[in-house]
Amino acid sequence: MEGEGGCKGNPSALASGSLPLQREKHQSESRVCCSLVKSLEETHTDTMGLSTGDQGKEAPQPDSAAVGLRATEHISSTKLCGYLHKQGGPLKAWKYRWFTYEEKKCQLFYYRTAQDLNPLGKVELCNATFSYPLQGEEGTFHIQTPERLFILKAANRDAKMYWLQQLQLRRWQHRDQLSADSSLTTSENLIRNGQQLLDTCPANFLPTVKIPPGLVGEEAANLPVQTNPLNVSIKHPLIEIQNSVQSLLLRRPSQDLRRSIFFLDSFTTDNPKKDTPNIPSSIIPTIAVSPASMSPQSPVQSAEPECERAHEGLQFPGCSLSLPNGKKNKCNSATMPVDRKEASILERASRLQQEKLTLAEEVKAQKELVWLLHKALEAAQLEKRACAQFLAAEGEQERLEMLRHGERCAADLRDRLEQLRRENDTLQRSLNERDAHITELQDSVKLLMEKNQAKQEVILKLSEQVAACIADPRRTISSECISTQTFRQLTQEIDSLKDDIEAYKTQNKFLNSEIYQLTRLWQNSSEQEKSLMVKCAYLEASNCQMESRYLGVLRKLQENKELTAAQRDTVRTLIEDALQENLKDVIKFNSVREYDEYGFKLIPDYEVEEMRLLSKIQALEIRSNNLLSQDVGDRSVLARWAQYLGGRSPDDLSSSPELKVLLRWGIPREYRRRVWRWMVRTLTRSLQERHPNLFQQLCEKSCNTPHPASRQIQLDLHRTLTTNQHFSSPSSPALEQLHRVLLAFAWQNPAVGYCQGLNRLAALALLVLQNEEDAFWCLVAIVQFLMPQDYYTKTLLGSQADQRVFKEFMAEKLPRLVAHLEEHNVDVSLITFNWFMVVFVESLPSDILLKVWDAFFSEGTKVIFRYALAFFKYKEEDILKIHDSVAIYQYLRFFTKTVTDSRKLTSIAFEDLNPFPMKLLRNRRTLHLQRLQAELRELEKLQKEYASESTQRKDKDLDLIASEEDDDV
Repeated sequence: MEGEGGCKGNPSALASGSLPLQREKHQSESRVCCSLVKSLEETHTDTMGLSTGDQGKEAPQPDSAAVGLRATEHISSTKLCGYLHKQGGPLKAWKYRWFTYEEKKCQLFYYRTAQDLNPLGKVELCNATFSYPLQGEEGTFHIQTPERLFILKAANRDAKMYWLQQLQLRRWQHRDQLSADSSLTTSENLIRNGQQLLDTCPANFLPTVKIPPGLVGEEAANLPVQTNPLNVSIKHPLIEIQNSVQSLLLRRPSQDLRRSIFFLDSFTTDNPKKDTPNIPSSIIPTIAVSPASMSPQSPVQSAEPECERAHEGLQFPGCSLSLPNGKKNKCNSATMPVDRKEASILERASRLQQEKLTLAEEVKAQKELVWLLHKALEAAQLEKRACAQFLAAEGEQERLEMLRHGERCAADLRDRLEQLRRENDTLQRSLNERDAHITELQDSVKLLMEKNQAKQEVILKLSEQVAACIADPRRTISSECISTQTFRQLTQEIDSLKDDIEAYKTQNKFLNSEIYQLTRLWQNSSEQEKSLMVKCAYLEASNCQMESRYLGVLRKLQENKELTAAQRDTVRTLIEDALQENLKDVIKFNSVREYDEYGFKLIPDYEVEEMRLLSKIQALEIRSNNLLSQDVGDRSVLARWAQYLGGRSPDDLSSSPELKVLLRWGIPREYRRRVWRWMVRTLTRSLQERHPNLFQQLCEKSCNTPHPASRQIQLDLHRTLTTNQHFSSPSSPALEQLHRVLLAFAWQNPAVGYCQGLNRLAALALLVLQNEEDAFWCLVAIVQFLMPQDYYTKTLLGSQADQRVFKEFMAEKLPRLVAHLEEHNVDVSLITFNWFMVVFVESLPSDILLKVWDAFFSEGTKVIFRYALAFFKYKEEDILKIHDSVAIYQYLRFFTKTVTDSRKLTSIAFEDLNPFPMKLLRNRRTLHLQRLQAELRELEKLQKEYASESTQRKDKDLDLIASEEDDDV
């Protein structure tokens, strides 16, 4: 809040541009202090609390009183005034105020602007204490009066020290003037004042601070005034309105309202020696100096038309008024010629036009004033509401919370302002860059246009020359002074060249026709080759199917127990002959690859001897399906992915229904690495942004500090993907990469550390992403973002809950198969538990496995449930034919590898098993997780009871043995 009002006018109110200094009455008595302070030692005291009493320390004495006179000359000639920030109001907000020192009363008045006449308050300096905080904001200092504490803030530290020093020195000067003996002469007063000032200036006081340029004195009035509505004084609205109205009246062009507190009388300053007529004082014009006319650029030129307008109404014969520029304005209307009257009329019209423009500006200023008052009123209402809430609060804690809330709101607003400023700077830079780019483009266009114009001129000249040569070739040749013989030779050469051109044209046409015919022949042969290859692939697929059916019949005959011994021997011989045949000898056109692009073996090897026949059947079915689908299905999927990813960067991908459908049907090998990296980065973006170099730091930590799970990791390395050619060799570099990835993850997630099964997940990620860091983040995404909590911990609660949920889904989707398995006491969780832990790694053919992972990164664990149910649905009929529990278990161990038609499997998983809501999956998972936790607590309770009972039983046995020994003794 502002200080007390009702004080007299601003002694430093200025017409903008320069402040006329007002000398005090006793100017000669105040020149004591400055040079004395300059002679003090340059020492600073960090804590400053200067009271009004004597300091008690004596300063060095000057040699004479003239030193004191010279000391205060600089102080008296500089008006102590300038802008400072003042803290006020219940919210302790900073407000921009104009401060000026009144030497007669030793008071510090403050105004809203330097042009205001009425002050907003004053500070009594006679009994005040000056200080500044050590840990406060830069430029902050305090003035403590008996009534209140004034907290002020200068622009910088130098300005703060200057204000403190000047206020203290001028207060000493004022005190010495009051205590001076009136009987002493002026010289004696000066000497005495200087001596007293020396006595009151301790040697350890602040050294003389130079005047901060542009912050104190006349230059400070030129500083721009803040137009913030919150800078308006709310406690003194009437004073604000009076100052605003007076500042507006100073701008009016009329003669009576252009009068400011600083004006010049042309009759008294122009030519004092000349006699002037007796004119009443009421009609003597005064030359008013407005804020616009007092600008430092043109003080004389702007005052001249004011003087002329002020004297236009006078009609005294022989009266001449001197202008500030030395010219004289003759005011004799009786002898004025006609052209002079016309000029006067024109001048009056221009003056009226000028007054009209001035009035328009005044209306605009009035509107601005109304807007400022509205803003001030809104700010006052807000402050009033805040004060009412603050006063209505019951306890100090609630008030403190209100203040904290206000501080938080202010901090939020400051953050938003800073953010908007940064955005503005960014947009401004972007705009500047675009402007520069546009300028460059314009320059380029201009340059191209100039080049085009030059080329057009050259073309026109050449065209004219060609036309002239065609019209009169002899004239051109004669101009070059060519002889007749030379001309004939040139003509013959031209004719021969024309003949050669015609011959080349004919030869070119012939060669083009030959090339066209050869192209047609090549296209025909290519089409025939393609058709033959398709027929060959179809015949080969048919042959594989027939051979597979033949081997299937042999397998059924082998399982038939009704055959005689001779028939069984015959069937066994046929099976051995079929297994000894090499598949590569059958396929002539397309040789069978042993490994795919990622190093997985295409035809699996079964450890059981009886499964070799099944392996051969599966290999033939895989070959048949690949031959029939490679030209149709794979090409269509590749074309759709190429269309979707065309022209997009890896960071431009976003989740969409189209991408979801494409991921379900699988990612082509060409795009799988790129899409996997994008999906992993999307899942782990927040973690990677917080720890950009996490993998490198964890690798360094693994090298320096051994992890408790490092031994188990080393043992599991050689059990990882043994059928893959990248991990089959003990010296393979892929094993070292896998080792570093697993150790880094163990350090990154101490809750999981290492669990068997993580090695297979990381190995598959390494094969596809081909980068250790990407594989590490892929493992983090699976364990921490895709899989449920406690899936890989020591208790494996998440995995066990998923097995129970899967059994419920299986009972709903496949009731016949579940009844058949229950009839033979088959627990599918013994087979499916490993599927869920490693996401089918080493349980599926590589092409189907990678398609499952493509959808898994997009949709999460729901994909595992879908495909697990789809496998049982795919082979439901085959499982129902087996009526022995051992045979069922043996079949379930490898039946997933016999699935060859990936399209049929995908159709079953995402179409036949619908609906499959994720909400239902989460609810069932939560229910079974709670049941498992209750069972685990019950089990722990039983373990504790058993441990206590066994301890008691041991104690009883020991007591019994001891008693028996005593009896024997």
